[in-house]
Amino acid sequence: MSRTALPRRLAPLLLIALGLSGTALAHNPICQCEQVDAENIRCTGGFSDGSAAPGVTLDVIGYDETILVPGKLGADSTLTFKKPDTEFYVLFDAGPGHVVEIDQADIASR
Repeated sequence: MSRTALPRRLAPLLLIALGLSGTALAHNPICQCEQVDAENIRCTGGFSDGSAAPGVTLDVIGYDETILVPGKLGADSTLTFKKPDTEFYVLFDAGPGHVVEIDQADIASR
């Protein structure tokens, strides 16, 4: 085997590996909530690669860990809910490693 034979054999494998490396990159979850009026809050979820998140779980949870509003994002990747009377946070859960928590104190008015 010549010295140049090994690199020539590895070149196609390296090109394939480099091509697949982009598909292995993770996309981070993104969730943003805002108070739309005195009674309602709208949350929008998605991913850092620009993809939407319809059907992803978005629950409103009390500080005592009670689920106050169980929900899933709609076709437009949003969920609007009535603001609870108790302290809460929003949990956007797109699976392991793709979770975002938003505390009520971090939800801004329009």
